[in-house]
Amino acid sequence: MAGMDEQHTRARGGGPPWVRRPGGEPPPPLRLWEARRNAQVIPWPSTLALAVFVFVGSRYAAMGQPDRVSLDVLARVLLLAGPAVLLLRNRWPVVSVFGVCAVTLVYFAAGYPYGPVFIPVAVGAFAAVTSGHRRAAWWAVGGLWAGHLLVAHWLYRYLPPGKDDAAPWGQELVIAAWVVAILAASELVRVRREVWARERVERAAAEKRRADEERLRIARELHDVLAHSISVINVQAGVGLALLDSDPEQARTALTTIKAASKEALGEVRQVLDTLRTPGEAPRAPAPGLDRLPELVDQAASAGLTVEIETEGTPIPLSPGTDLAAFRIVQEALTNVVRHSGSRAARVRIAYAPGRLGLRVDDDGPATGSEAGGSGNGLAGMRERAAALGGTIEAGPRADGGFRVRADLPVQPKETM
Repeated sequence: MAGMDEQHTRARGGGPPWVRRPGGEPPPPLRLWEARRNAQVIPWPSTLALAVFVFVGSRYAAMGQPDRVSLDVLARVLLLAGPAVLLLRNRWPVVSVFGVCAVTLVYFAAGYPYGPVFIPVAVGAFAAVTSGHRRAAWWAVGGLWAGHLLVAHWLYRYLPPGKDDAAPWGQELVIAAWVVAILAASELVRVRREVWARERVERAAAEKRRADEERLRIARELHDVLAHSISVINVQAGVGLALLDSDPEQARTALTTIKAASKEALGEVRQVLDTLRTPGEAPRAPAPGLDRLPELVDQAASAGLTVEIETEGTPIPLSPGTDLAAFRIVQEALTNVVRHSGSRAARVRIAYAPGRLGLRVDDDGPATGSEAGGSGNGLAGMRERAAALGGTIEAGPRADGGFRVRADLPVQPKETM
């Protein structure tokens, strides 16, 4: 119930705040808790290294640009302010990219030399784009380029250095190409991260789905094994108790049947559990199939049920999955006869046809109305087995008072070879 409540809550858009979205939409591919965790980290080492590189690189770049304003105290403050703003790029990427672009624009407007001052802009734009703030990054970098155009071609007369000329347009083309390259690289990284995150989510979902299917398969196997064997044990225990005083020899026979049924049940349960202990390995014992129907008939006989088997058509080899499903369907149908029917006889009909396998189990009734310790999952388990193979199950009372289970299973051509 807890699992169903959790799924229902998520379907309505509920759940913890880090997975909830308005309207019940699924969370984005990048896990929000990862984004929040990354936002708490202040990138001190990389920012410090960037500040040192920009500061030292700008001093060397200034040596080759004597026509620009020399680096004074304000220039040094601006060169350090840009990387300092980048300390916020994980927590507030929008503030960071606009801040570093504004600092860079002031630096150029003051007439200081060109150089690695562009690098903090690239880092800020990259952080904003990869965190999902694409428009903010494009607006900030586009505003910086527009501001540079305004300063280099119209306001240069009123800004330092004095007697400066307008910048060549070829330079603007280089700067524009640099801007586009930075943003394009950021977009590429963003897309790749989203693809990787989506693949991680899909892999996790596929693994969970496989685990759920395996749990369901094991649950069906355990149900079928235990339901049949315990039904036989239950019937024989009743016989033994009833005849313990009046017919000790018959009671001994019932106890012998109980011992044999319990031993077989333990063996099959151990086989199922071995698949859990050694995942990926082949089972040590072959899965049961229709070739074990004689054993099933003997077990039913020990529970007082006479079973007649009729075969139509030419028997064909079945795949392990189809063979197991057919055996379990017959086993569960006979178990239900033992539990819920007053009839002490059942008829099993197996029909082989091209591409199909038909199963039919009949008893003459009437229904006893007793639960007989059943879980109520027998018919559901049979339907799940048939549906997994693309087949169908029909089960219900007959007009004459008996009960019929009919299964139709597909048989692939390769399984008949």
